[in-house]
Amino acid sequence: MASSTYRNGTPKGASKPIASNLKSSSFKSRIHPSHSSGAVLRRNSFSPNANAVGDDGVPGRVRVAVRLRPRNAEELVADADFADCVELQPELKRLKLRKNNWDSDTYEFDEVLTEFASQKRVYEVVAKPVVESVLDGYNGTVMAYGQTGTGKTFTVGHLGDDDTSARGIMVRAMEDILADVSLESDSISVSYLQLYMESIQDLLDPANDNIAIVEDPKTGDVSLPGATLVEIRDRHSFVELLRLGEAHRIAANTKLNTESSRSHAILMVHVRRSVGGGEDTFSSEIDSSSHLVKPVKPLVRKSKLVLVDLAGSERVHKSGSEGHMLEEAKSINLSLSALGKCINALAENSAHVPVRDSKLTRLLKDSFGGTARTSLIITIGPSPRHRGETTSTILFGQRAMKVENMLKIKEEFDYKSLSRKLEIQVDKLIAENERQQKAFDDEVERINQEAENHIAEVERSFAEALEKERLKCQMEYVESVKKLEEKMVTNQKKHDHYDFIKDKCNGEVPGTTSEEVDEIKKLLQNETQLRKTAEEEVNKLKSQLENFMLSMAGGDTEIVKLHRILEDEAHNKKKLEEEILILQSQLLQLTLEAEQTRRHLVRGGYGNGFAGSDSFVSQIRHSQFKDAGNGQKAPMATLFEQVGLQKILTLLESEDANTRIHAVKVVANLAAEEANQEKIVEAGGLTSLLMLLGRFEDETVRRVAAGAIANLAMNEANQELIMTQGGISLLSMTAGDAEDPQTLRMVAGAIANLCGNDKLQMKLRSDGGIKALLGMVRCGHPDVLSQVARGFANFAKCESRTSMQGMKGGRSLLIEDGALPWIVQNANNEAAPIRRHSELALCHLAQHEVNAKDMVSGGALWELVRISRDCSRDDIRSLARRTLNSSPTFRSEMRRLRIEC
Repeated sequence: MASSTYRNGTPKGASKPIASNLKSSSFKSRIHPSHSSGAVLRRNSFSPNANAVGDDGVPGRVRVAVRLRPRNAEELVADADFADCVELQPELKRLKLRKNNWDSDTYEFDEVLTEFASQKRVYEVVAKPVVESVLDGYNGTVMAYGQTGTGKTFTVGHLGDDDTSARGIMVRAMEDILADVSLESDSISVSYLQLYMESIQDLLDPANDNIAIVEDPKTGDVSLPGATLVEIRDRHSFVELLRLGEAHRIAANTKLNTESSRSHAILMVHVRRSVGGGEDTFSSEIDSSSHLVKPVKPLVRKSKLVLVDLAGSERVHKSGSEGHMLEEAKSINLSLSALGKCINALAENSAHVPVRDSKLTRLLKDSFGGTARTSLIITIGPSPRHRGETTSTILFGQRAMKVENMLKIKEEFDYKSLSRKLEIQVDKLIAENERQQKAFDDEVERINQEAENHIAEVERSFAEALEKERLKCQMEYVESVKKLEEKMVTNQKKHDHYDFIKDKCNGEVPGTTSEEVDEIKKLLQNETQLRKTAEEEVNKLKSQLENFMLSMAGGDTEIVKLHRILEDEAHNKKKLEEEILILQSQLLQLTLEAEQTRRHLVRGGYGNGFAGSDSFVSQIRHSQFKDAGNGQKAPMATLFEQVGLQKILTLLESEDANTRIHAVKVVANLAAEEANQEKIVEAGGLTSLLMLLGRFEDETVRRVAAGAIANLAMNEANQELIMTQGGISLLSMTAGDAEDPQTLRMVAGAIANLCGNDKLQMKLRSDGGIKALLGMVRCGHPDVLSQVARGFANFAKCESRTSMQGMKGGRSLLIEDGALPWIVQNANNEAAPIRRHSELALCHLAQHEVNAKDMVSGGALWELVRISRDCSRDDIRSLARRTLNSSPTFRSEMRRLRIEC
């Protein structure tokens, strides 16, 4: 009774293949796309001159892999006393076919896959290079050949409904294609056919059962215009199409396979991709001063992926076919025989290739000796009862490896896309002209207004000066009158006093009695005596105090000496501890370097152990951190355990500059690991780092301290602590003072991490964080600019999120602080990180409608349109397109400028 083998499932009685993570490079050679423009002519397939290398093609041999099916339940019982007829040597890519117990033949293939090879590995080494070539614009073919029941359908067409790891080549190939193409500008369509009894039938439309083959007389390309062509947008629809086609495919129960395919299944995937071409001369009559940019001529690449699941070859006396099944077996064997003859002729460089003997060879005309990249996987069984069929399959694969194809790309110009780009460029120039005209009119109006304001200001100043001069004259007049009146009054008083004295001298003058004079003299003498007594008492007290101080002087001198000795001992102890810490770290590093040196000498031998000292030392330093993953602690972790975090932090305030630099580097390395960050913060390390950043002017200390703060700022719990302790103000001051690009990069990275916290945005802005980022642009270093752009992107993303939640309103703080022009300028920067972050910042700013007018006036609309069309990342491109379509202001402006999105 026939046993069940691979047929969209795991064979009965056999364990599932063990998943393998191994990768092979034998099928990984990628062919770079040709740069020739226009439609590239193809050679006729199955041509006797197929091996000749042309100027417009790339040679590529047919790659062949062999896969062994595990024993099924019947073979485990029937062949229990017999060894497998094949022995695989996958590491050597060899296969031994046993003739008997003492003799065997050896064959080499591009890849040898054991019975434990996973579906993923089979796809990666056999089909994935072909799929990548198809995405680059070449035609490609993946075909499975072998005896019936050896797992061809399982390898190529299994859907993997119950076990996703068992997905076949068809499903995995479409997943990779969908992941790489852009459905906005590219298209994917498929046809699913079967060749049954020399008749091409449509598996997606069973009524279409006699499709004709059409061959282009000029290029020799083969096409099937009558086949159903379905456009694919996602994986689910593709799997449903495969399930529909599989249901219509003809299968039968034989002695060798319960579900033996009675037809050849052919899946054709047509890929159409838009790519940029070379610059074209727009017009020789355009003036050299014109603002028109020479357009890039868009190209379209059309490629085709053919996946073929051949029906299994069989011998009638083994399969038990009779009646109609016998006729099916004859047709299958005839078509496979015709394919073998063509491959033999190509392998032997025969003058005649019998391509028209079968429709199968006509359909595969481009796959063998043509312009397609072809991979063939031959499937064999282990049973010694089928040694003849296994030998025939292996020889077929060996002959196919001799066939050479000439890979070519077919490109066409996309004039519609070029026309759309030119329209956009003209609209942009019109808008730019209108903007410049408006700016000119505004400038003229501004100058006129300034002139009028200046004249009014001069008139007002003259009137004010005149009024002040008048008031000044009046005040001087009043002051003069007052002075004259005062002088007159003074003279009058003097005159009256003189008259009074004169009258008294002439009359009686009252005298002072002698008693009153004596009393006053006595009081004066008493006061003088009391003062002398007080002075004597004070002098006496001063002398007593001096005597007391002299008696205490001897004891104080001894105490002062002891204090000085203790201070010197403490200072020496502190210095010794610092030197011990440095020596301990150096000892650990030297020990690790000695161990690495010994390992390197043992591995590489003494002859070339010191061939390059610089590279060797760098390798040792790199290995210091690598050993931590192998169970050995890194030097920093060992130093952390032996010395203690608190001791390391105290060394940050050391008076010795080298000790301080060494300590801050140790803290920075510890802060790079998330497990140490909480301990550093709890021990006051964050406060110490902020003090270092604000107090010391040494560039190395500031750079390393800023890097450690940036590492700590990656943790959200530490971000609020950095803010509350004035960290953003210190970082802003450092950004304004520093000139070293590496220091600025560390500072910008720390501020960029803080920009990603929704709760800290107002504080970040008030403490000068945004202004600091804009100030660091002066450096011009790409790494610094990348961190600045990342900070703006994080800030804009948080603003967008809070605005959607209704927690914030009004214009963006980035726009208010003047960051928008820089973001627009760098949205098309040559450096990918700067460009990507700037594009994200623009997209997030545009999501809030209140920012739309500022972005339109600032030129951001054109960048958003460019991002929605040309951005290399799908998520950013989709976000820009969604934002443009959802904003009324943007839609109105785009309609005014006649821009289509």
